[in-house]
Amino acid sequence: MEAKRTAKVERQTGETSIILSLDVDGQGTADLDTGIPFFDHMLSLFAKHGLFDIALKAKGDIAVDYHHTVEDVGIVLGQAFREALGSKAGMVRYGHAYVPMDDVLARSVVDLCNRAIFVYDVTVEHPMVRDFNINLVREFFQAFAQNAAATLHLKLEYGEDAHHVAEALFKASARALDVATRVDDRLQGAIPSTKGLLT
Repeated sequence: MEAKRTAKVERQTGETSIILSLDVDGQGTADLDTGIPFFDHMLSLFAKHGLFDIALKAKGDIAVDYHHTVEDVGIVLGQAFREALGSKAGMVRYGHAYVPMDDVLARSVVDLCNRAIFVYDVTVEHPMVRDFNINLVREFFQAFAQNAAATLHLKLEYGEDAHHVAEALFKASARALDVATRVDDRLQGAIPSTKGLLT
């Protein structure tokens, strides 16, 4: 019987208190409470389209700003993926996805290679969705990539609506990660690298 690819991570700071549980091989269920409705919406899309089960409770200084909560959730989610995936033996490792959302087309490409590199090519002239600045999407995915030890490239191909841009980026990243985290039986449990290790 294969080991479950799950993790539970907690983070306590002077700015946030976060408890997150992750099942990489889930069904896309999400139990989320960050205190930021738009962010909860994006995370629910991420869970649904990546088929990841995520339970998350976050309390942050959102009366001051959303930045700390968004970034720290990225940190914790990245740590959870790194823990759940373990050695990555037998795993596909690479994934990419293009996702349209009405006027928007976004691309996400990921390599779960234990090298934390983040490239973000997204410009939105009017970044506000009510009180949420989607420039925080960059902070979230940068924290995620750093703590998941992943190389992650995000690009907005075109489009302007801020809500649609954020949604397409979260969906594309979820779908790319779904591909990258799959186990390929042809690898017979080998590390997906000619080096014999990921470093």
